[in-house]
Amino acid sequence: MNGLRACLLSGGASRRMGTDKALLPHPAGGTWLAFSLTRLAALPLPITLFSHHRAHHALAVPLRDGLGNAITTLEEPPPREGPLLALDRLMALYPDQGLLLCPVDMPWLETSALEALVAAATKAAASPSAPAAIHLAHDGRRLQPLLGVYPAHADRRRRLRSFTAAGGRRLQDWLAGEAVVAVPLPPRGLRNANRPDDASGLWP
Repeated sequence: MNGLRACLLSGGASRRMGTDKALLPHPAGGTWLAFSLTRLAALPLPITLFSHHRAHHALAVPLRDGLGNAITTLEEPPPREGPLLALDRLMALYPDQGLLLCPVDMPWLETSALEALVAAATKAAASPSAPAAIHLAHDGRRLQPLLGVYPAHADRRRRLRSFTAAGGRRLQDWLAGEAVVAVPLPPRGLRNANRPDDASGLWP
């Protein structure tokens, strides 16, 4: 695994929320998108924002990654059919790197959780006898596959490309054939907010 890169997925349609989640105001200041990018920038990593929304790219322009550089913004091309296809494209763009995948709709995400996830994946990668497993956040009840470290080695890229080319779009289905390590993390920070009621706990 040649280096690690944070990749923020922010290209969803937000149909259940009824408005663009990434641009919702966050009580910490700014938007959910800015909050997520700031959390990722606390790590000494380059950041790629993957979204087809021009407003998202514009918001990222003044921000910096964890190395002090401009955030890379990539436009998600059609067809836009969910996170697995997005991951397939990101692995092709960044072969042999480790991709710290993160969704924009975890508005409680804590830096300490990201640090613990990266530490677990980095420690495993340092062992030459260990397989390049995918390390996924676990909230005590289930895996949260949108928050994980995905090593984009050649065999995994080929398997993923074959899966998506055959029409596969469910991340969980593809993960069933991959080596996965669960990384237990505090559950509150891993909550997804997909509907207005889900986000109610952000505000007093």
